[in-house]
Amino acid sequence: MPAAALTSKPLPTQSTAKRPVLLDLPYAPVEKRPLPPGRPREWYVTHNRRLKAMRLAIALLDSGVYMPNQARNETIRDTAELIGVHPPSDTTCHMVRALMRYAR
Repeated sequence: MPAAALTSKPLPTQSTAKRPVLLDLPYAPVEKRPLPPGRPREWYVTHNRRLKAMRLAIALLDSGVYMPNQARNETIRDTAELIGVHPPSDTTCHMVRALMRYAR
């Protein structure tokens, strides 16, 4: 029997499926752990801002916004509402676009 006959057919992906593959939204967040004590307050603010920007960038990419120029502040804030986080500041919106730019 030829080896090709023994291999199974791969499962369809988003690009090859006959119907769209549904994505689960929102996903279950990772269990939170306490942040390390003893750092300056600015470190905690920056750390939390980066985490929020990363979550928003991932949600935008999952929703089909791939280019930073497509992600206006209103789009980012609408996505924040969709995934259940507080509306981001202008600084965080800028950081989201920067993450999308450097991920390419």
